Amino acid sequence: MEYRKKRAAKEAAAQLVCSVCAAFALLAVSAITVYMLKSGLPAIRQIGLGNILLGTQWNPTADDPQFGILYVILTSVVGTLLGASAGIPLGILTAVFLAEESGRKRGMTEVIKGAVELLAGIPSVIYGLLGIYLLNPWIYRLERYLFAGAEKHQFTGGANLLSAAIVLAVMMLPTIINISEASIRAVKPSVREASLALGASRIQTYFQAVLPAAGPGIATAVVLGVGRALGEAMAIMLVSGGSVNAPLPFRSVRFLTTAIVGEMGYAHGLHRQALFTIGLVLFAFIMLMNLWLTRILRESRTLDG
Repeated sequence: MEYRKKRAAKEAAAQLVCSVCAAFALLAVSAITVYMLKSGLPAIRQIGLGNILLGTQWNPTADDPQFGILYVILTSVVGTLLGASAGIPLGILTAVFLAEESGRKRGMTEVIKGAVELLAGIPSVIYGLLGIYLLNPWIYRLERYLFAGAEKHQFTGGANLLSAAIVLAVMMLPTIINISEASIRAVKPSVREASLALGASRIQTYFQAVLPAAGPGIATAVVLGVGRALGEAMAIMLVSGGSVNAPLPFRSVRFLTTAIVGEMGYAHGLHRQALFTIGLVLFAFIMLMNLWLTRILRESRTLDG
């Protein structure tokens, strides 16, 4: 009897701690949302939502200041999609190899696993420095080769959208690989056994049975990886060039995050409020991605049920 009372007290204490932590997390998200709205809405009221979201000129320090962020928004979207188009397939295929071939090629999987863990621990500014000294010169040589006879082309020295997309793809890999690998390993052995018993090859089993079964976990990995790309600032600031232009591969561009980091230090007044509006747009993107992930997971559970 006494043992049951102690156990019930421990469970009640654990439940209280979990409830407090959940309430604190909800309070933190609510506080961030309120602060972003309070800081970003004044600029929207003064400049106009259409002028901010659809304007293409960003010149906040001119006599007639312009605060259009359409190119900045498109750059973040296009750059993230370009990075995801390379990082997602590479990350998922690497996760399949690590999860399914670890018993057959143990030495190679250990090397790859160590490399992935190393990628996860590298600070983002190091990615930017490596991009400047290793990637940008190569992209510049490619740019000179492709636009050798184009008189109107403005050479960027390799600091452009393409370099930023490659860096984003590399930075997505650790998140996508680690979560996808864990999801694939969590698939029940009976799924593999049933597929092989029906005459499917190992490759067919991986892609037609295991990956669909691990779909919700892989979707989580993709959304978290893309979320990291959307929120990245320092590495992208070093390799993207920093100019507000249309998001073309060989143009110097500016992302939402780099616009905030690059100008917040000296901004004041309406300029500072406009930067908070950019942060509000970025915050909205992240929230929409989280809602999309929640919907995918809910639909997946419904189908499984």
